[in-house]
Amino acid sequence: MSFTLLPEWSLQDAVMLTWPHKETDWVDILDQVEPVYVALCQHISQVQQVVVVAHDLELKSHITALLNDANVDITKVKFVDAPCNDTWARDHGPLTTANIHGQLCVKDFVFNGWGNKYASELDNNINTALCHQLANNANQVHNVDIVLEGGGIEINEHGVLLTTSECLLNPNRNPQLSKTQLETLLAKELGARDFLWVDHGYLAGDDTDSHIDTLVRFAPNNTLVYVQCDDKEDEHYAALAAMASQLSSFKTPEGDPYTLIPLPWPSAIYNHDGDRLPATYANYLIINDTVLLPIYGDKQDALALTQLQKAYPERTVIGIDCLPIIHQFGSLHCITMQLPQGFLK
Repeated sequence: MSFTLLPEWSLQDAVMLTWPHKETDWVDILDQVEPVYVALCQHISQVQQVVVVAHDLELKSHITALLNDANVDITKVKFVDAPCNDTWARDHGPLTTANIHGQLCVKDFVFNGWGNKYASELDNNINTALCHQLANNANQVHNVDIVLEGGGIEINEHGVLLTTSECLLNPNRNPQLSKTQLETLLAKELGARDFLWVDHGYLAGDDTDSHIDTLVRFAPNNTLVYVQCDDKEDEHYAALAAMASQLSSFKTPEGDPYTLIPLPWPSAIYNHDGDRLPATYANYLIINDTVLLPIYGDKQDALALTQLQKAYPERTVIGIDCLPIIHQFGSLHCITMQLPQGFLK
C-alpha cells in the first residue's frame, strides 16, 4: 500500500524544535535567539503540541523555566532527550508519509550537514531518539540510505514534488545517483507522482545549496508562492527573474499553469563581518489554522503578510521576528519540522 509525503498544511500533532545551546554556533547570540524560540512555542502551543529536542538535562530545565516565565502551557510541550550539533530541525527532522487509510510511515533520511559542510553525526541520530521516546508505536519507521533534507523539497496534495537542481543534484549529496535515479527513489520513498525542478534562484549567505524552502513554496489548489526581486541593482535580480520565468512555464499534472503569488524582497541585511544574510519571506511555517511568517523589521514585512494571506485565506497569518535567526544563515521554516496528526503517542 503506497505512502505519500504529507503536505505541510495537513493536520498536525506538533511542531518539533531543536533548541539552541552554548555548544552550538549560536553561543554568542543565545540571548537574542532564545526569545524567537519562546515566541514560536507561545504561538504553536495555542493550536497544537510542541516537541523540543534538548541537548541535555541542564538545557531541558533551562527551557522549561523560559517557557513557564512566558506563560506557555507546559502540558503542550513534550521533550526529546537527545544531544545535537545544531538546531536545524527542518533538515535533520523526520519526513512523514501516509497512506489513504491514514496510517503513517516515518522516513529517516541521512543528514550530512548540507554536503559535509558541518558536523552532523549527533543531529543525524535525533530521529531515532524522537521515534523511540515519543512516536506512536503504530507508525512504521524506515531508515532511508539517501542524503535528503526537509528544506530541500516541497510536496502538494497531488503528489507533485518541488525541488531545486542546485541542491538535490549537488555532488555533495548523492553523487552516485542520476536525476532519473533520484526521481525513481523519491517516487518510491515519498510517493511523488510528478516532479518540478527549479533551475534558477539562490540567496546570498545560504549554505544549503539553494533549498527550495527559501525560494518557492507550494500552497493548496495548485498555487506556488515565491520570492520576487524587483531591484535591478540587486545581485539576485537576474537569477530570481529567471526563476519566475520558469515557474510561469510549469504545468500541473492536468496541464494547467500554476497560480503564482509573489512575495516581496526585503532590504539587504548584513552581519558585522559584512556578509549578506539570507532574509526571505518564503521560509514560513504552516501549522493548524495558522501560518507563521518570518519578518525582519523591514518595510516589506506588511506586504509580505498581505501576500501570504492570499495563499492561505482560511488561516491566520502571524509575523515572527526572525532577524536573530538569519545571523546563522537560516530562518523560521529551517528551525522547525511539523509532525502530522497521528505521529505522537
